[in-house]
Amino acid sequence: MRYFLVLLFSTVAISSALAQDQTRISAKVLDSKTLKPIVAVVVSIQNTNFTQLTNTDGIVVFEAIPPADYLLLFHSQGYKDALFPVSVQNTLELDLGTILLDVDQVSEQQAAVIQLFEDDLTDDNSSSENTSGLLQSSRDAFQQAAAFNWGQARFRIRGLDSENATTMINGVTMNKIYDGRPQWNNWGGLNDATRNQEFSIGTAPSDYTFGGILGTQHINTRASIYRSGTRITFSGTNTNYNWRMMATHASGMSNSGWAYVISAGKRYAQEGHFEGTNYDANSLFLSVEKRLSDRHSINITGFYTPNERGKNSPNTNEVTNLTSETYNSYWGYQNGKQRNARVRTIEEPIVMLNHYFKINNHTNLNSAVSYQLGKVGNSNIDFQNANSPDPTYFRKMPSYFTSLYAADNGEFSGDFTPDYDNAEKNRLAFLANPQMDWESMYRANQNPVVDSNSKIIGYEAAQSHYVLYEDRNDDKTLAVNSNFNSQLNDNLILNAGVSFRDLKSHNYQKMLDLLGGTFFEDIDGFYSGNQAQSDLNNPNRQVKTADVYGYNYKLSAAVLEAFTQFKFSYDKIDFYLAQSFSKTNYQREGLYKNGIYPTISFGKSQKLNFENFGFKGGMIFKISGRQSINLNAAHLTKAPNLRNSFSNARLNNTIVNGLENETLNSLDATYIFRTPKLKTRVTAYYSTIKDATKISFFYAEGIFNREGGYTNTNAFVSQTLTGLNRKNIGAELSLEYQISPTLKTSFSSAYGQFTFDSNPNVSINNDALATVENTNPSFDFGTTLLKNYKQAGMPQQAYSLGLEYRDPKYWWIGSNVNYLAENYIDVSPISRTNRFYINPASGLPFPEATEERAAELLQQEKFDPVVLLNLIGGKSWRIKGKFLGLFVSVNNVLDNKYKTGGFEQARNSNFRQLNQDVSSGTPSFGNKYFYGYGRTYFVNLNFSF
Repeated sequence: MRYFLVLLFSTVAISSALAQDQTRISAKVLDSKTLKPIVAVVVSIQNTNFTQLTNTDGIVVFEAIPPADYLLLFHSQGYKDALFPVSVQNTLELDLGTILLDVDQVSEQQAAVIQLFEDDLTDDNSSSENTSGLLQSSRDAFQQAAAFNWGQARFRIRGLDSENATTMINGVTMNKIYDGRPQWNNWGGLNDATRNQEFSIGTAPSDYTFGGILGTQHINTRASIYRSGTRITFSGTNTNYNWRMMATHASGMSNSGWAYVISAGKRYAQEGHFEGTNYDANSLFLSVEKRLSDRHSINITGFYTPNERGKNSPNTNEVTNLTSETYNSYWGYQNGKQRNARVRTIEEPIVMLNHYFKINNHTNLNSAVSYQLGKVGNSNIDFQNANSPDPTYFRKMPSYFTSLYAADNGEFSGDFTPDYDNAEKNRLAFLANPQMDWESMYRANQNPVVDSNSKIIGYEAAQSHYVLYEDRNDDKTLAVNSNFNSQLNDNLILNAGVSFRDLKSHNYQKMLDLLGGTFFEDIDGFYSGNQAQSDLNNPNRQVKTADVYGYNYKLSAAVLEAFTQFKFSYDKIDFYLAQSFSKTNYQREGLYKNGIYPTISFGKSQKLNFENFGFKGGMIFKISGRQSINLNAAHLTKAPNLRNSFSNARLNNTIVNGLENETLNSLDATYIFRTPKLKTRVTAYYSTIKDATKISFFYAEGIFNREGGYTNTNAFVSQTLTGLNRKNIGAELSLEYQISPTLKTSFSSAYGQFTFDSNPNVSINNDALATVENTNPSFDFGTTLLKNYKQAGMPQQAYSLGLEYRDPKYWWIGSNVNYLAENYIDVSPISRTNRFYINPASGLPFPEATEERAAELLQQEKFDPVVLLNLIGGKSWRIKGKFLGLFVSVNNVLDNKYKTGGFEQARNSNFRQLNQDVSSGTPSFGNKYFYGYGRTYFVNLNFSF
C-alpha cells in the first residue's frame, strides 16, 4: 500500500507540474521498520545510463533528466527491490518524497546459510559439501536454487570451478596465484561483514576487472556503506559445525567524517556430520573509514580468521558397506578422546588500505594496497619401518584375500585363489577396530623396560616409527591495484584498472608430534644410501618436534594485469567491449639438495614467463520494458597455475614438459521476460578450455621405465596431463510466478554436457626411476583416450520446484524438491593409454585382453540420481524498536544417501591387474567415493538494534 501511495503522489505531482525543458528528480530512501536512511542504495533509471547512490542521509538526486516515461529501480543488498514508474513532463523538479524499502527476510536469513558450504576448494580430498562462492549471487531463482538447494550436492554453475571466476575484496583479487582459487576460509564466518556484494555472471561486464568466464564476485567493505546498528546471531546445525555465534556493529558515518565496522564470530564442532571431523574457527573483522574531504576518503580493512577442521576420508563401497556413509578412517581415540590425523589449519590475516578519490561527479579513481601473510597446514601420519596405520589399508580389508590370484609368470594371469578364512578374520578384526589406533603408534615408538627377571615394568621413549607431520605453506602476498571509472558522455562509460601481485611462498614439511618418541630420521625409508637423504647438505639429521624435514623449497610469483572496458548505452541497445593484458612469472628455489635428485633439486630453477591477452564483448537488446536479449562472448588466454607448472615441486626443479598458456572461449545468450507477477530467464551457453595442465599424485605398484620394461618398485608418483581440453555446453532456466500477494512458486533447471574434448598427453614422474636409472624420472606414456569422457564431481543436470508463502505478519515458510543427475566418477588417465594393454613383465600385449572387455572395465561410472526435499521457514518480531529474526531449515528431509564425487584408484593400471580385481567380485582397489549430507538442520536466531 505504501508503494501505491508514493506512486499516486508522484503521478499527481507530475500531472500538475509546469512544463520545463529538463527535470531534477530526487527521493529519500528509508528503512521501512527503523525509518533510518539507507546509504549507498543503487538507484537506476531503467533502459538508460543514469545511476546514482543515496548519500549518508539516504537522499538521491538525478540532474537534467529529459522528458519521458521512466522506471526507477531501487536496489540495496538485504532489501527487496522497489520499482516505480514516473512520468517526466517538462517539470522543473520532481520530488518522489520518501521511499520505504522492506528488508528481504529470505535474503537476510539465507545469507547465513551459504556459509555451510564454504570449505576450501583447494583441498584435493575435501569434504563433499564444497561449492563455489559465486553461488551467493542474486535473487534470481536459478542462483537461489544453485546456492541453497543444489550446492549440497556439489553443483557447479556451468560446470566451472572457482578458478574460472574472479573473487575480489575492495578491488583486490583474492584468487590464489598458486592454484587460481580463492581461499574462502580467509573471510569465513563474517557473513554480515561481507554481505555488500556485486556479481556478474559469465563474461558479463564488471566495473572492477576483466574477470573469468564464470563471472566476478566483488565484496565491498567500505565502512560508510554499512547500515548503522548492531546485529547478534546465534546458530545451531549438524553439518560441518554444530554451533555459531556472530556479532557485528556498524557506526555509520559521523559528522566528523569517521565510520567503523567491527564483526566477530565463532564456529565450533567436537564432531561434525562425518565421524571425527572436528571444527574450530574464529573470525574477526575491522573496517575504519575517514572522510578527508568531499572528494577523498581512506579506508583500512582487516580480516583475521584462524580456523581448523578435521578432514573425512573417501571410501570404497566395501568400507561403506561394513560401516556407513559417515565413516571416516582418519581418526581414532587417544586417552578416550577423538583425534583426527588429517587436520587442515588456515591462518592468513589480511590488511588492506583503500583510497577513494572522486575526481568529479562523473569520474572516480579507487586505489588499494593489500598485504596477506600466514600459513596453511595439512597434517598426516608419516612412518618408517612400520606398517600403514590406516585402518582401511587394502591389506587389512577382507577383499585383499577374496581377490587373490596365483602368481603371474608373465604369460599366464594365474588362477583365482580366494582365501575366505583370512578374509573373515580381517572382516572381524576391522569391525572390532575400525579407527586409527593412536595407542599402538605410541607403543611402537617406545622400548620396553624389563627388570632382572625379564619382566616388562614400563616403557621408555625411543626412535619414532610413527610421527604426525604437517605439509606447510607460509605465504606472503603483496597486492597493489588502481581502478578508474568515468562517464565520458551520456552514452559512454569507461572502466580501466591495473594491478600487481607478488607472492613469496615457503613450502616445507614440519614435524608436529613425535608421538612419544625421541627423534625421527630425515630419510626416505623406500631408499638407501645417499638416495634416502632428504638433504645431502645436512645428511643423517635426527628430526625433533617443530623441525623442518623431508622437503623444503620456496616459490615466487609476480602477476601484472591491466584491463579497459567501454560500456555504451542507448535507448534500444547497450553494448560493451573489454580488453585485458597480463604478464606472469614463476620460479622455484630448492633449499634442500635431495638425494634422489642431487643435480636438479637445490638452488633456483629456470624462471617461467607468460604473457596473455583477453577480449570480450556483449550487448543487450531492449525489446521492451519487459523483455530483453543479452549476448556475451569472450576469448582469452591465461597462464597455467603455479601448482601445475612444476611436475614435482617438493623434490626438484623440473618444469612440466609442454607447458602452455590456456585458451578459453565463452559464448552465452539470454532471454529475459519480467512482469509484476512473472519473472523468467532462459540462457544457453558454450565454453571451451584448451591446453590446460593438470598434476595429480597417487601410489603405484610397478612402473615402466623408458625402454618399456618393468621396474618392480612401489612409490608415490606424480601424473601430469598436458594438452587437456574441456567443452561445456548447456542451458539454464529460471522462473518465478507470484500466484497471489502471499504465495509464490519457482522453477529452475540446469542442463549441461560437460566433457573432455581432447586426448591429452600423460607423463609420470617416478622417484624410483631416478634411483634405479640415475636419470630424469619423467616417463612419457603418450596420449590418454579421454575425449568424450564426462567431467567429474558435479551433477550435470539439476531441477528444482519450490513453493513459498509469506504472511503479512512477517512469517514465511517454503519448500522445494530437487532432482540432480548425470554425476560421474573421476577416471584414471593412465589406465586409458596404450600401455594399459601391455604386460610390463614381457613388453607384449596381454593375450587375454579384448576390446570388448576393456570397454567394460573402462566404462565411466555414473552415480545414481538423487532427490532432495528441503524445508525452510522464518519469522521476525519488532520489540520496542528492536528486531528479532528466526530462520529454520531442514535439508534432505527424506535422509537420502548419495554420492557427490569420487575417483578411480590408479594402482591397477594395466588390463590384467584391473580385470582380475574386478572379476573377483570384491575388488581390493575399487573406486573411492565422497558422500553428501544426510538429513540436516540449521537454526538461526538474530537480534538487531
